Amino acid sequence: MEKESFVANFNLLFPDAVCELNYKTPYQLLVAVILSAQCTDKRVNIVTNDLFMNFDTPEKMLTLSQQELEKKIHSCGFFRNKAKSILSASEDILNKFGGEVPYNFDDLLSLRGVGRKTANVVISEAFKGDAFAVDTHVLRVSNRLGLTSQTNPDKAEIDLKNFFDKKDWSRLHYQMVLFGRYKCKAIKPDCLGCPFYSVCKVNKK
Repeated sequence: MEKESFVANFNLLFPDAVCELNYKTPYQLLVAVILSAQCTDKRVNIVTNDLFMNFDTPEKMLTLSQQELEKKIHSCGFFRNKAKSILSASEDILNKFGGEVPYNFDDLLSLRGVGRKTANVVISEAFKGDAFAVDTHVLRVSNRLGLTSQTNPDKAEIDLKNFFDKKDWSRLHYQMVLFGRYKCKAIKPDCLGCPFYSVCKVNKK
């Protein structure tokens, strides 16, 4: 299947695909994405709805102790490491970047808890740049559709960027996330009426 067909079909399936994390600022998005690791967006939104009422900036976040933040984000899982990452990133944002989340990709990667996926989400969503974040949904979908054979998200990102036009990267990320979350599920994918059925590895098996 040509890239134009993939893009057209994803546009038909999810014409209004957007990030499902709730946020108002780049900093809030960064915190939400850190919390989203191995956690649903729905749960993260519940947690951040309360958290951001009083701790929505790096300055305010750093008024919390490690233990206090752990209690507030406990239900997101991996709360100790996530709390450490959020507090460390907040400190660096204040001390190294003048209190603003950096736009530069390498600067984002320098923050604790920020890998390529998180940095790509912040670049594409908060700053409306061209980026292709590869999470578990995107990795699963891209493998099933033959867009990559890589199991490493960073290497899969390279394949996807090489295949698709830069202008489509950010939109396709969200479309593939929603496709993997609601249709091409890890267990019992909904293959009925799928426009990619002819190229899908699940079908071939």
